Amino acid sequence: MIGRFSRAVVATAALGALTAATACGVNSDDKGSSGDAGKSKALKVGWSTIYLTPSWMQQTDKMMKADVDKLKSDGKIGSYQVFNANGDTSQQIAQIRAMIQQKYDVILVDAGSSTALNPALEQAVTAGITVVSFDSLVTSEKVVRVGTDQKEWGRMTGQWLGEKLGGKGKIIAFNGPAGVAVSEERWQGAEEALKKFPGIKIAANVHSEYNLAPAAQAFASAYSASPDIDGVFSQGGALSAAALQTLVKQKKKLVPITGENYNGFLKMWNDNKAKGFSSLSTAQPNYLGVIALRAAVAKAGGATVPSSIMVPLPKITDDNLGEYVKADQPDDSYPIQELPQAEIDKLIGK
Repeated sequence: MIGRFSRAVVATAALGALTAATACGVNSDDKGSSGDAGKSKALKVGWSTIYLTPSWMQQTDKMMKADVDKLKSDGKIGSYQVFNANGDTSQQIAQIRAMIQQKYDVILVDAGSSTALNPALEQAVTAGITVVSFDSLVTSEKVVRVGTDQKEWGRMTGQWLGEKLGGKGKIIAFNGPAGVAVSEERWQGAEEALKKFPGIKIAANVHSEYNLAPAAQAFASAYSASPDIDGVFSQGGALSAAALQTLVKQKKKLVPITGENYNGFLKMWNDNKAKGFSSLSTAQPNYLGVIALRAAVAKAGGATVPSSIMVPLPKITDDNLGEYVKADQPDDSYPIQELPQAEIDKLIGK
């Protein structure tokens, strides 16, 4: 993700040092009052994100803006603003509290901490604001949460790898940074799946940032110590790209590697498929933001929305790879098929 999930390594800041500072919006589209007399109320919506720099976040931002435009045309949203905390959890909390003071109707949040934001978000709920957390989720049960099952991510890809290897062989487990919740949950799921295949041995369990350069160094070191591996369980696209890149550069056997919709990995997969390379990949879909937006607008309008919305993980296979890989897009992009509105409506209970 992830290049993006280096964002998961964001320090949790102390709450006591916060001030009710004016929010630092990075993308204002506020055209005044959130509703005029005599008209149904058009909502004042804010999105608080821990940062916008990663390409995954930028794609999510673009997708959400496009949907905001549709909802504005329908008269459901009056104004929309993005608040970028630039990796600072205390800043994100201050921005949320500023939105409460400014009487936003909806707050969407991609959290820098699963727990530190809870008091501010629960304060928003008490103030009558609809709050929806998506992608990097908070733990509060008082807000609507939209995400994917990270353990299922690991189970699904781990199961595929075990079956692909016929239940035996040596693998390298290539995980994200130690202690990061997403990485830990994906590996827990993978371990559950791999335990079904006692003939599969883990030669090394490697941890790396979700970025290509450090991942390439980490994998090369592990591979030099265990060059006779039969497969790689990788839980992130940049990690998968690093592993495959190593095998290609060293002209080694192209063993199965699980992955993600990181375009650099998809391109290499596509280039090497005819040589026998195979993968099963999935994605943290950017449309989580759109689902969160639609759920928030529905709830703010009085509809009943599930408190927890788990979005199915996409499956990228040898057969449908061509629908995902984008030769004309950067390596660090995350191509994804848009989810039909009918499917979004089903997920949010409409």
